[in-house]
Amino acid sequence: MKISSLMLALVFAPLTILAQETPTFHVESKLINVFVNVTDANGAIVGGLTRDDFKITEDGRPQTIAIFEKQSELPLSLTLAIDTSGSVRKDMSEEAAAARRFAQAILRQQDQMSLMQFATNVSVLTPFTNKISAIDHGLGQLHSDFATAVYDAIVQGSEKLGPKQGRKVLVVVSDGEDTAQNSTYAEALEAALRNEVMIYSIIDVPIEASAGRSTGGEHALITISEQTGGKHFYVAEGGLDKAFAQVSDDLRTQYLLGYYPKNQEPGLDFHRIQVSIPRAAADAFNIRHRTGYYEDASPHGIN
Repeated sequence: MKISSLMLALVFAPLTILAQETPTFHVESKLINVFVNVTDANGAIVGGLTRDDFKITEDGRPQTIAIFEKQSELPLSLTLAIDTSGSVRKDMSEEAAAARRFAQAILRQQDQMSLMQFATNVSVLTPFTNKISAIDHGLGQLHSDFATAVYDAIVQGSEKLGPKQGRKVLVVVSDGEDTAQNSTYAEALEAALRNEVMIYSIIDVPIEASAGRSTGGEHALITISEQTGGKHFYVAEGGLDKAFAQVSDDLRTQYLLGYYPKNQEPGLDFHRIQVSIPRAAADAFNIRHRTGYYEDASPHGIN
């Protein structure tokens, strides 16, 4: 029996329609953004590097750099968290004046800044804004209290920065000692990493040789800054103005490396990131960036 072309068409038509209607799914990795600062052995900022100078690995596995920018124009969301506890004993008017000059120097049209104070509790004095007048108003509300909830400030500051786009920075001005004992150091570090927040610590030690100086608190702030890709500065000669200026300079000289993870190590909750400059000797450059990211953290864009 001969089968006509019409009969064949009728037999296979449903299969053809089914194939056409079957959806095709594409699984895309989320983009991982890594902001990087590079200084030489003398601490001088290294500019002029290119995409080809960098190598990035995740859990030891090489990754392809999909996005490379010399950071200057991406929006900056910055929270300034000021310790107003009794242990700091800082002249509030001097502190407010330095913070005001910092805001004037760093804020651009595309940027936003918020102001927090922390002592026994954490308070938001100014929500995110790019208006210096609003920052001024918040600085005029600084007031002192007893305990120091520095880890609470880092947790809450990081969570408020989390939904923001672009670079997210939390500047903490404190002597480092947490006496509130609510949030822990581990919780503060995790909150910062999950929300892709860089911590810059301005460590204010009024009396360097004081028996009550919290070297453990200072070390904690230094470490959390390093782990998140930020930096720490001590308030010394030049006062708060110099420390704030150092933060500004650091934020103006960042590189952005973006990659889509491939060949991931399965079953890991936290993925470790390592950035290197292969052409240079191991001790030629100091390279700072966040140490990694949590697998279940919500991705945030760079727009």
